[in-house]
Amino acid sequence: MSLRVAVAAPFVQHGTSRLEESEFVVSLSLDRDWFSPDQAKRLIDIAAQEGLLEHDDGDVVAAFDHAEVTIPESFAPDEDLLRERSAFERVLDALVAEGVEKHEAVGAINSLQGELGVTIEVAAVVYARREGLEVAELVPMAREALLSDAASE
Repeated sequence: MSLRVAVAAPFVQHGTSRLEESEFVVSLSLDRDWFSPDQAKRLIDIAAQEGLLEHDDGDVVAAFDHAEVTIPESFAPDEDLLRERSAFERVLDALVAEGVEKHEAVGAINSLQGELGVTIEVAAVVYARREGLEVAELVPMAREALLSDAASE
C-alpha cells in the first residue's frame, strides 16, 4: 500500500519510530520532494485517521513496524493519498494486503451488497469480517455511509 510506504519513509530515513512533526514534514517535502509542506501535514492527518500514525506531545509516532516496509528507489506517491478514503477503499486495501485478489474481493463485495441490500461500505466490512480480517475501526464509517444512504432515499 503506497500510503504505508510514504508514511514509513521518514522513519526509515531517520532510523526511528518517533519524529517531531516538523522533521516528518521536512523529510517528505524537502528531502524527498514528494509533497509540499501543507500536503505533508495533510498526509499526517490521513495517516492518523487510518491508524498508521499517532500524535504524542508534538511528535508523530509510527503505529506500525516501519522497518518492515520496503521503499522502492523509484517510488513516488500519488497525490490521491491526500484524499480521505471510504471504508470500502480501506477494507479493499486491507484485503489485498492479506493476499486476497482485488478483483475477487470486489466481486464478492458487490454480490454481498446486492444480497444484503446495503451500501458498498457495509458489504465490504461484512465481507472482511467473514474473511477473518479485523476491521472494527471501519464499522462507524460504514454505519455512517449506511445512515446517509438511508436518509437520502
